[in-house]
Amino acid sequence: MLAAVFAVAGVAKLSDREGSRQAVVDFGIPASLAAPLGILVPLAELAVAAALIPTPTALWGALGALVLLLLFIGGIGANLARGRKPECHCFGQLHSAPAGFSTLARNGVLAVVAAFLLWRGLEGEVGPSVVGWIAALSPTQVLIVVVGMVVVALVGAQWIFLFGLLRQNGRLLGRLGAIEERLAAAGLAPSETWTQPTAGLPVGAEAPAFALKDLGGEEVTLDGLRSSDKPVMLLFIDPDCKPCNALLPEIGHWQEEHSEKLTISLISGGDPEANRAKSSEHGLSGVLLQEDWELVNAYEAVGAPNAVIVEPDGTIGSPVVRGAPDIRSLLAQAVGERAQLPMHPATQEEPCPNCGKVHAAAPTVPAALRVGEPAPEIKLPNLEGEDVDLAGLRGEETLLLFWNPGCGFCQQMLPDLKDWEANRPEGAPKLLVVSAGTEEANREQGLVSTVVLDQQFAVGQAFGSSGTPSAVLIDAEGKVASELALGAPAVLELAGMTRTRP
Repeated sequence: MLAAVFAVAGVAKLSDREGSRQAVVDFGIPASLAAPLGILVPLAELAVAAALIPTPTALWGALGALVLLLLFIGGIGANLARGRKPECHCFGQLHSAPAGFSTLARNGVLAVVAAFLLWRGLEGEVGPSVVGWIAALSPTQVLIVVVGMVVVALVGAQWIFLFGLLRQNGRLLGRLGAIEERLAAAGLAPSETWTQPTAGLPVGAEAPAFALKDLGGEEVTLDGLRSSDKPVMLLFIDPDCKPCNALLPEIGHWQEEHSEKLTISLISGGDPEANRAKSSEHGLSGVLLQEDWELVNAYEAVGAPNAVIVEPDGTIGSPVVRGAPDIRSLLAQAVGERAQLPMHPATQEEPCPNCGKVHAAAPTVPAALRVGEPAPEIKLPNLEGEDVDLAGLRGEETLLLFWNPGCGFCQQMLPDLKDWEANRPEGAPKLLVVSAGTEEANREQGLVSTVVLDQQFAVGQAFGSSGTPSAVLIDAEGKVASELALGAPAVLELAGMTRTRP
């Protein structure tokens, strides 16, 4: 069992050497050692696995396993003590999650197993060889075993190839999303108006009625949701959808902040327990469960996450929008606040050509401050509850980074940002992260720079930012020293960072 664990871990790490190198950096090892350790660690794991199998070397394999596990436990424990939870990358692309007490416990159990094997080996009782039975096989049986192993290896290689292909596709989608975000900021996005064909039912059509069970087993109907004469936003999600999960912290905040203007109901599927866990983690309410995606089909809301507005009179109030940026814009339009994209092409004086109703014009994004203008005064609490004043940072150049832990683009940029923090170039600006989200969510990011909380995104708006991640340089005299950079590539370029991931 111990040999299998180390073999899988070693092969998985070697198949994702870039991820292994980044994991070493995330755990606080200098970047100069990251590349060799990213290869040496999986090679050491494979050597341990190989030594554990034959009887003559089992004792040394147990000793090597115990040493490696104690080193892993020490590294994880040191980071947890500092409040950091870097990605463990324990099994490469097969499984990677933030290091926590469960990771520590798992390594502890394996260390106990290795210590037991070492003790038995010192007593001269290592047990029978794992491969000793092969000697008793006939040539035909050996051939069958070899063919079986080749088939298993080929199937495994196929799954690894498919997994890598899907991962590459995910990176490509992330880069396209960043490009679209920058185009939207420049006013060049093709989705800036609704003149193109829209998804979902026609605006003004009657919304399909439904009766679904909530997480408590109570039946909830569409008529019940709109009984308060407020618009209803139906958000279609999936507990196994990564973009959906990245948006959940924001949704919980939206439900609390906009409850007087808008009813937000999440339509999900899958395992009820998984949905309860997500709901509890992010403080969500109004989660309804469909049995077989019947409501997704009824509203023609294919894919996730996506959303649609149902007006108080029971008619469709918007096209179906998909993806976090357009969902944020839809929300802003529904509650009458700043929107990144207009929901309707009509103004207050013109009826919408789709539904015939008069809609409020989409609010405009504040203009970005010009280079040389004094930076607005800000005073926000940090994660320890102490106020941080921008005026107190004068005397050195500061990079204001507008951030949100629930933003998928921020999460894609996070490894590059942490790498930059660990290897900050000489003459680089001081970093001040102005972030939305909860204190706990921001602590989990593992950033060492000062993080201040701006739940309403008021500071970002004051600097003309239309989304996250975005950034602006403030010089030593407290004046704006750069144009606003919107999107991860522009932010990294502004900070003089070097991307470590595509």
